[in-house]
Amino acid sequence: ERAAFTEAYDALAEVADIDLHVATYFGSLEDNLSTALGLPIDALHLDLVRGEEQLDAALDHGVPDDLSLSLGLIDGRNVWRADLDDLLGTVETAVDALGTDRVLVGPSCSLLHVPVDLDTEPALDDDMKRWFAFAKQKIEEIVALSDRADGNEEATEALFAKSREAREARAESDWINDPSVQDRVAGIDASMTERDSPHASRRPLQREALDLPTLPTTTIGSFPQTDDVRRMRAKYKKEEISREEYEDFIEEQIAETIAAQEEIGLDVLVHGESERGDMVEYFGRQLDGFLFTENGWVQSYGSRCVRPPIIAGDVSRPEPMTTRWLSYANDQTDKPVKGMLTGPVTMLQWSFVRDDQPRAETCRQIALAIRDEVVDLEDVGIQAIQIDEPAFREGLPLRESRWDDYLDWAVECFRLASSGVDDETQIHTHMCYSEFNDIIEAIADMDADVIS
Repeated sequence: ERAAFTEAYDALAEVADIDLHVATYFGSLEDNLSTALGLPIDALHLDLVRGEEQLDAALDHGVPDDLSLSLGLIDGRNVWRADLDDLLGTVETAVDALGTDRVLVGPSCSLLHVPVDLDTEPALDDDMKRWFAFAKQKIEEIVALSDRADGNEEATEALFAKSREAREARAESDWINDPSVQDRVAGIDASMTERDSPHASRRPLQREALDLPTLPTTTIGSFPQTDDVRRMRAKYKKEEISREEYEDFIEEQIAETIAAQEEIGLDVLVHGESERGDMVEYFGRQLDGFLFTENGWVQSYGSRCVRPPIIAGDVSRPEPMTTRWLSYANDQTDKPVKGMLTGPVTMLQWSFVRDDQPRAETCRQIALAIRDEVVDLEDVGIQAIQIDEPAFREGLPLRESRWDDYLDWAVECFRLASSGVDDETQIHTHMCYSEFNDIIEAIADMDADVIS
């Protein structure tokens, strides 16, 4: 395969009348580095955010005299202001080795993964806003790094000062740093990720408690968001209707959804989620530690765009998030009603995640918040609870050699969220958007009672 790359670029170089730049990103080249350095190209781009060791490796290997290096230093997949003082040292290392004419500075990858302009976010608190850099601000950081490396200290000092202020403010922020959350994570032990009994023992208890037939039926959970639902939600957000009017409408939708399922003859019912829009935003807006933008749209796939939340601080759940609606749904039927939650791994993967602590630590904080909700749902009589993890596979590193570390903490976080209930309570998970065969053992290790 490596030989094929060399052959392909040899052919391109023969006919190309322009400079050839090869961009690599989302990880390190590792054992492919020597192949990339040997290609007949003019510049090689290295992602130094997710592979910061690559520059030293390239310099140790030896960079051909006719090859320039493009340093992917500004994170193109996250929204935090960069530590420009630290990154300047990396630029200077490259310049010392190669000279200014053979070093380029850029983002780690395309900036389509981040919102366009922080200045379009008037609702963000000014003190918090200084923590962030969107695409426009990241380009300013790239220019400042380049100019500073060229010796233009005076012209760049203002942006470098903003970088230092942001770093210091985040470290000192009481909003970000919650000792009670940190203490709770530090207190996690193995028993918190284990159900009381193995699945084989739980299964008959659940079947009896839920009074299920041999082949029970249910749905994934969310029913269509009708025009009426969207219109009423928009009116509520614009304060054109009262909270009481909106909640009365949602209760009507839930009652109709329950009645429709009973008429069909389903065994485990759902409330339809009429009160929810985006499955991450709905929960994030009820959790401490999350921030939201007004115009922070990014491309998801094709023409679909999303507006990811920002996990900026320690995450906790100040109060129950779903018990109000699930309790109402439960009162409408004698059949079991399934509670619906977004799982901690998916909450993490579909957000911009803080960069000042390991992702696993942030995921554990979310898992504890979801765990509290799971326990509260059980307390109000919900004995089937679905924790959706459609993004579980998305977190896998590109290199299979690094999968085990991710899967260890991802499985741990799901189990941490789901293991606080009695054996009679049935835990479901729903996984989609991916092909899961190559991680099926890890999915089994999640110890859910029902997987769809």
